[in-house]
Amino acid sequence: MTTMLIVAGLCVVSVALIVYALLPQKTDDKDTVRRRMTGKKSEADLDTLRKQARDSVARKVVEKVTPFAVRPVMPQTDAEMSKLRTKLSTAGIRGERAPMIFLASKTVLGLGCMAVALLICYAKNMDLQHLFGYSIFSAGLAFMAPNVWLSMAASKRTQQVRNGLPDGLDLMVISVEAGLGLDAAVQRVGDEMKNVHPVLAEEFQIATWESQMGIPRAEALDNLATRTGLAEMRSLVGVVNQAEKFGTSIARALRNQSDAMRVRRRQKAEEAAQKTTVKLMAPLILFIFPCIFVVLAGPAVLNLLDKWVNNPNL
Repeated sequence: MTTMLIVAGLCVVSVALIVYALLPQKTDDKDTVRRRMTGKKSEADLDTLRKQARDSVARKVVEKVTPFAVRPVMPQTDAEMSKLRTKLSTAGIRGERAPMIFLASKTVLGLGCMAVALLICYAKNMDLQHLFGYSIFSAGLAFMAPNVWLSMAASKRTQQVRNGLPDGLDLMVISVEAGLGLDAAVQRVGDEMKNVHPVLAEEFQIATWESQMGIPRAEALDNLATRTGLAEMRSLVGVVNQAEKFGTSIARALRNQSDAMRVRRRQKAEEAAQKTTVKLMAPLILFIFPCIFVVLAGPAVLNLLDKWVNNPNL
């Protein structure tokens, strides 16, 4: 036990020394600030420069460590990497290095939980079979935890987009009927829905930015449907593209789509309400029925036991 604690302490001290060596010293911060100063700076400006220096060093440390942690779990094909990026985008996690950081977190969590499990098992003097079993189980559980979290985050964000899509479509219909173009209507939805449905507004804003960057509207809308992962959004994009292609009224197509989505949302709410009765069966059987049975049958059972004790020949 003492040997294991000494080894763990040495590991912690080694990691702390490495991190301390990579962090900028106070003199380095002062030299950096002095070189960047072109005039008299306030204390707030100096604090901002110091913070930027620390952030840059921390970013460099993460960039150097991430490849070693990502290498064991790196996707083998471009299709798998594209699928991972789409999943992260659906969960609202964007950025060039987001997949690398996500994969690195799996490795770090797996190794960290394995080390903790080994320390605990060694402290409890378990045999070799249990030690390896618990450590491998902990590592596997921690390795899969980021995937579970990502699925839950993506599902939550998708549900938020689904709930706000009919309202966004109503605003888009009003904007198009008022004389705005489709791009301006999409931009208006992204600007006006920030306080009510921020997730939906963010997705429409990204589509607007892509259109402003020169990406064709159809491709930007397809990217919107891919990011959200909603069948309703794919249907909306298909209707808009067809209406634009054949020259039909986009406002009428959007209104029909909005009505259909509202009916679908009401049907889903009714379906969830109908499932409530079935879902209540489990708590009723496990928690409420035993209490009722004890209250109703308890006195009768006690009377029978009392009679049997007083007169065993019965």
